[in-house]
Amino acid sequence: MSDMTFKTTGNTFTATANNSAALGNTRNSATYTALYALMKRTLDIVSVSVGMAVLFPLLAVVAILIRLDSKGPVLFGQTRVGKNGKHFTCWKFRSMYIDAEARKQQLLHLNERQDAITFKMREDPRITRVGKFIRKFSIDELPQLWNVITGDMTLVGPRPAIPDEVAKYSPEERRRLEVTPGITCIWQISGRADLPFQDQVRLDIEYVESRNLTKDIMILIKTVPAVLLAKGAY
Repeated sequence: MSDMTFKTTGNTFTATANNSAALGNTRNSATYTALYALMKRTLDIVSVSVGMAVLFPLLAVVAILIRLDSKGPVLFGQTRVGKNGKHFTCWKFRSMYIDAEARKQQLLHLNERQDAITFKMREDPRITRVGKFIRKFSIDELPQLWNVITGDMTLVGPRPAIPDEVAKYSPEERRRLEVTPGITCIWQISGRADLPFQDQVRLDIEYVESRNLTKDIMILIKTVPAVLLAKGAY
């Protein structure tokens, strides 16, 4: 009888110890996640605040050039899908003519992407003269610094897609929505638009599963030469 009691007590002790260890691991994981989120947000706010101050003259010049080049507003706001499927307005410098969205339907048969989800053309007739330059060097993305300030985006994360594209996502592809979208990401420094959509998804999911502050900083550093070389940008 005493033997049975001892075994039962031992099993209970072991189970309790295992549960305590699992709880400790969960707490450690939650603490790390919260700490990473705090550090990442701090990096965003500090970097964007400094960046907007330094880049203000460039932003002003680009705004003037856009107004002189073609009719329409300087900024273009487009609905994009953020973390957990939340919709938000993503801001860019306008790089296309104001009727670009309406003309897209006429150009779908010229889509150079094979994934049936995204739309890309190397010589898109909807792009303005100034638009070609600012898109080549990703200057058109700079207004998204404001999206970072508001928290809809972060500096590093999967690029936000439009709702029509997300509606075609598979369950695996929807994993891109598990984190806050970013201005730059792994595939932005690995070929950008030249990469097939499935490779972009693979790299985004790799980031989702292994993201940390060191990786974020490395991606930011590598973004500079990627932008200057303009490889895969159009």
